[in-house]
Amino acid sequence: MSAWHSARLVGRREQSRTGRTLLFDVPGWPGHLAGQHVDVRLSADDGYRAVRSYSLAAPARGTGIELGVQTVPGGEVSPYLAHELPVGAEVEVRGPLGGWFVWRPGQEDPVLLVAGGCGIVPLMGMVRSHRLEGSRAPMRLVYSVRDPGQVWYREELTTGTGAAAASRILYTRQAPPGSSRPPGHIGAGDLLPPEGAGRLPVLCFVCGPTGFVEHAAGLLSAAGHAPDRIRTERFG
Repeated sequence: MSAWHSARLVGRREQSRTGRTLLFDVPGWPGHLAGQHVDVRLSADDGYRAVRSYSLAAPARGTGIELGVQTVPGGEVSPYLAHELPVGAEVEVRGPLGGWFVWRPGQEDPVLLVAGGCGIVPLMGMVRSHRLEGSRAPMRLVYSVRDPGQVWYREELTTGTGAAAASRILYTRQAPPGSSRPPGHIGAGDLLPPEGAGRLPVLCFVCGPTGFVEHAAGLLSAAGHAPDRIRTERFG
């Protein structure tokens, strides 16, 4: 079991109407792989504790880690973390956790990343790790959101600063003006292998709400991807 570490909030950034990036300094942090997550524990003065899991959104920077927090309406923990926890305050984190839904820099397999909503968070960790390591493994990100206001990491995904992995944003309810694709759910034609994959088997990572994950994994399976090449992580 991983140990609990004290973690000090050092920064917060808005990602969407309801999503925030939280930056923590964690002395003694052992490092992590792209795709892993942590448990965050909050403790009240009366001894009450609450624990929630959040995905790591970027490679470790020394003792710094980056989490993505989606506010859950009426939630006990996420609204406080996203909007109220003061910069400089401390919580506890345990991790890194998870060893299946991970991408390792030395992997050479072509990779298809499929994200729904805030499911982009662990996959963004893979995109950033891929870029940081200068990996030559073909990688493609397909990111499905309801409308333009729900896009996380917009600048990185649309200006080319994250260009080591090709990315495409799909809208299910409202597309921005000039979009070549009308709004709609993700389809088989959206899940093409990354350029350069050739006939090599593609490793697929899918993350998002349960219904989205089941739909996308079904499309990938129908397209001929082997079950052991489709790795999923879901929430809600």
